[in-house]
Amino acid sequence: MSNRKGGYRRKSRTLLRKHYRSSGKMPLTRFLAHYAAGDRVTLQAESAYHKGMFHPRFHGKVGTIVARKGRCYELTICDGTKEKKLIVHPVHLLHQ
Repeated sequence: MSNRKGGYRRKSRTLLRKHYRSSGKMPLTRFLAHYAAGDRVTLQAESAYHKGMFHPRFHGKVGTIVARKGRCYELTICDGTKEKKLIVHPVHLLHQ
């Protein structure tokens, strides 16, 4: 038996690629965005900022904000039939 090759961002080259017009500096409004408990947000990974990034399998999913944890937000998403809890930086979130 061989060990599994690759890591956290394996096979995510096209998934985490940005459009050529949106590459460059990120706007500060993404960093300073505030969300209240109960807000629905879309998980959209900002590939230039690695802190507080979720696993690529959750890219494009919709979640609900539960609470704030430091600079990040705690949210729940439905992954199939299970409800999962994620801690995500606001750079990777978009208002629904």
